[in-house]
Amino acid sequence: MSRYTGPSWKLSRRLGISLSGTGKEIEKRPYAPGQHGPTQRKKLSEYGLQLQEKQKLRHMYGMTERQFHNVFLKAGKMQGVHGENFMILLETRLDNVVYRLGLARTRRGARQLVNHGHVLVDGKRVDIPSYSVKAGQTITLREKSINNASVVEAIEVSAFVPEHLTFDADTKVGTFTRLPERSELSSEINEAYIVEFYSR
Repeated sequence: MSRYTGPSWKLSRRLGISLSGTGKEIEKRPYAPGQHGPTQRKKLSEYGLQLQEKQKLRHMYGMTERQFHNVFLKAGKMQGVHGENFMILLETRLDNVVYRLGLARTRRGARQLVNHGHVLVDGKRVDIPSYSVKAGQTITLREKSINNASVVEAIEVSAFVPEHLTFDADTKVGTFTRLPERSELSSEINEAYIVEFYSR
């Protein structure tokens, strides 16, 4: 299954979650798209809830179904709670870390920065968005990319950097200091539904 590249605002409203991270899509029209407007939300079945939760998380990270499922399987081989490990593994993706550091305004923008070879991990170029960042690794940009207009703009509007990361705005160097804890990640997602979905 390919990665969704359609209108993200419409998708955000359908899933009931802000995929851009700004909240603007939901703020403007807090109901699903379609001609019936706010009256059309139906009560979902158990399967529907599980599927919706999976789609919310998959689209939030901008992944294909295969990539998403592979990370889920990897999380199942780790010690601890399957769903929590899954959420934590998604956060270690390089494109997500670039986004969380505020070097891009969206995860899609962060993925492009990585794909186009602008991002360095411990000083070496890494152009694989799914690369799993380890605790202690530093993330920065190639010298010629540091003054990229979209990067400068993203840093200016960046609200905050999560606790498990540090970012020096002067040198534009970020560090993945530790794995995040589940309590520090999105409370809008119920990962237990996703575990149930794949366990059917």
